[in-house]
Amino acid sequence: MPIAKRRRAMLLAAGVMLPLPVLTGCSSEDDGPPPPAAWDIASAPRTGTTGSGTLRWALDATPATFNAFQKSADTGTQRIAGAVLPSLYTLDARGKPQRNGDYLTGADVTSSEPRQVVVYKLNPKAVWSDGRPIGAEDFQAQWKALRGTDAAYGRARNAGYDRIAKIEPGDKEHEVKVTFAKRYTDWRSLFTPLYPKSVMANPAVFAAPARKGLAVGAGPFMVRQVTDTSVTLVRNPRWWGDRARLSRVLFRTVPAEKRAEALIAGQLDLAEVDAATARRIRAATPAQQAAGAARGSSAPGKAGAPEPSASGTAETAGANGASGTSGASGTDKNRSRTRALSRFTVRKALEPAYTQLALNGTKGPLADDRVRRAVARAIDRKALAKLVLKPMGLPSEPLGNHLLMAGQPGYQDHSGALGDPDANAAQSLLADAGWRAGEAGRQKALGGKTDDRGGRQSAPTATASTTDTATESATASATESGTGRPSGAAPAAGDAGRRGRAGKAALVRKQGRPLVLRFVLPDDRSGAQLRTVGERIARMLEKIGVGTEITKVPGESYFRDHIVTGDYDLALYSWPASAYPATDARPIYAKPQPAADGSLMVEQNYTRVGTDQIDQFFDRALSELDGGASRSLVSRADARIWAAAGSIPLYQRPQLVAVRKGLVNAGAFGFSTPRYQDIGFRR
Repeated sequence: MPIAKRRRAMLLAAGVMLPLPVLTGCSSEDDGPPPPAAWDIASAPRTGTTGSGTLRWALDATPATFNAFQKSADTGTQRIAGAVLPSLYTLDARGKPQRNGDYLTGADVTSSEPRQVVVYKLNPKAVWSDGRPIGAEDFQAQWKALRGTDAAYGRARNAGYDRIAKIEPGDKEHEVKVTFAKRYTDWRSLFTPLYPKSVMANPAVFAAPARKGLAVGAGPFMVRQVTDTSVTLVRNPRWWGDRARLSRVLFRTVPAEKRAEALIAGQLDLAEVDAATARRIRAATPAQQAAGAARGSSAPGKAGAPEPSASGTAETAGANGASGTSGASGTDKNRSRTRALSRFTVRKALEPAYTQLALNGTKGPLADDRVRRAVARAIDRKALAKLVLKPMGLPSEPLGNHLLMAGQPGYQDHSGALGDPDANAAQSLLADAGWRAGEAGRQKALGGKTDDRGGRQSAPTATASTTDTATESATASATESGTGRPSGAAPAAGDAGRRGRAGKAALVRKQGRPLVLRFVLPDDRSGAQLRTVGERIARMLEKIGVGTEITKVPGESYFRDHIVTGDYDLALYSWPASAYPATDARPIYAKPQPAADGSLMVEQNYTRVGTDQIDQFFDRALSELDGGASRSLVSRADARIWAAAGSIPLYQRPQLVAVRKGLVNAGAFGFSTPRYQDIGFRR
């Protein structure tokens, strides 16, 4: 699925080290092993599975399209395309492309001058489900549909395809020859997934909704049925590779907030879950129950004990969300629900995606790069990574790169371009930009507090949610300020004249105006973790005299109406990582350009911060066929992105997946491409 389309969904999880049938390739010895928490599956040989059965896999929504290059493509589109269509290159656990032998016996750059030429050698056994061999006409149809010259195909993603000059059959049978007009380092990203010419040669079929199905495929599975709430895949009888170990894969639409109940009801076998649901599953294991019993009847995880609900308040786990259940009936329900959850295990990894603090550089104080750098130096990224990742047992190091995740080839930490957290340095940057503490803010009140009535938050904000963070994090959020309430909470009655706290600097001012930044965050369950992180960032900024006005907005419009339009000063949102950063990351960091109508063309650079030099590094990296040289240019681009201080990466997102015990070769895949034909149930 196009990386650009997956980005929208991002706003919105240690197997035995056996031979890895589920991974499409392991890194070479030169690259070293995958980093900790790169992936987490229950690996097992294919022969150890039953060879039949139906896997019920949760999706956030039923796909609107099966065309991964359509604007409406989403994560569900990606999952289904991976099972039913050719992927010429897949990714290993380090995010490194690997040639897929089911479709290619070889693929090489045979010439770089005067033009780059790539010859694909197709597996002679590879055929579409209608019996037609996969061939050059399919490559040609996909190129013509995606190269961006035919308006009938709409705003389809054309990255890379627009650099191709021609496609023709190769010199030998089962060969396809691709000649490029411009050299392209990420040529391995092309033709994955590959669609049949019957889809790509017809704009109407190209744009058809998912309910029309996908008549022709070439994977271990094929689409059998599409409903409003599910997509059913069955074995492809013409599949030439290893026979799928499952008879069917049923993708079911189950919203995130309903997944715990669906797991309890036995309706799912595999589902990404939030941290609260993951804790409930872990607490349901016999070992955890025994530990809870040893600690006492009120210990978390013991049947009948209160635990956080979706709203962050305590509820009885066995009462189907209702309060007041008591007696033997309630206890029996608790035990039944606990038994149901004990049939699952939680697989966890660092997702190939990261959460960033975005600083809008087009207006207000943040248009000054000195103010942006001051904000960046006030942020303790290690503390934020620990806040989110440590309670889940994941490595809690902050991310040091915008373009590559830890463990990817070429990864380097370039955060040093901004410097370590340093309140004094941050305040010096603010002073250099004309923002200094006023006299009123420097007068100390009794108890070590300050009086800064002219500045604090202009409106009360909501308390941080604890839904998606550990109990210790929630407690810290409520008590770290020293006031007994989260930092963003409204002041208590009679507290209007004492808004300062110990350790909080007076608000800095410029021409009498206090520096208060509008911090926009989503107000829904999926945004609970972001709100918690946002509250912590607000307290960090207080220490250098920068105020924040936290504005909560509906989750469904957060990205569309605020991030895209630039209606924020500070914001938190996530980007997915890519195995092809020279291609996929460029639109995110490209320098905004003025349009003819006076508006600003930002592509996907929603911080509006960019430089000509960053663009030049990306352009050179795209045309560099030497992999090492291209990675070096990407690395130099990242260092410049850090220095511009429009985007501050905080941490890789946690990936938590509930997996039914006995299901193997599935779980938290991280970067690695699932090998769908190897997923199955243990004998």
